[in-house]
Amino acid sequence: MRHLKSGRKLNRHSSHRLALYRNQAKSLLTHGRITTTVPKAKELRGFVDHLIHLAKRGDLHARRLVLRDLQDVKLVRKLFDEIAPRYRDRQGGYTRVLKLAERRRGDGAPLALVELVE
Repeated sequence: MRHLKSGRKLNRHSSHRLALYRNQAKSLLTHGRITTTVPKAKELRGFVDHLIHLAKRGDLHARRLVLRDLQDVKLVRKLFDEIAPRYRDRQGGYTRVLKLAERRRGDGAPLALVELVE
């Protein structure tokens, strides 16, 4: 039975899901906002919030844990030096998911905007 199992599978196996989260997290941290489907946006929110929480710690182990997921030294440096200090006094909720009115043209999937909270 599936009772109390959290998270969405998104019709992908686990390594594909992890690659999706990593790629979308890189795009979000690079550009500040991305547009994706609503279920992907809701899953991405927790993944990115965890990375920012680690970056707020600022120690070497946290840096290595974030580097394991992002695999981009410049982006990790940006996360630790520019993004994390903005949220020094914030206890959580570093990202915002806004549902968009339009749907995707090809299949009509509901879209959402994921952005970093100011």
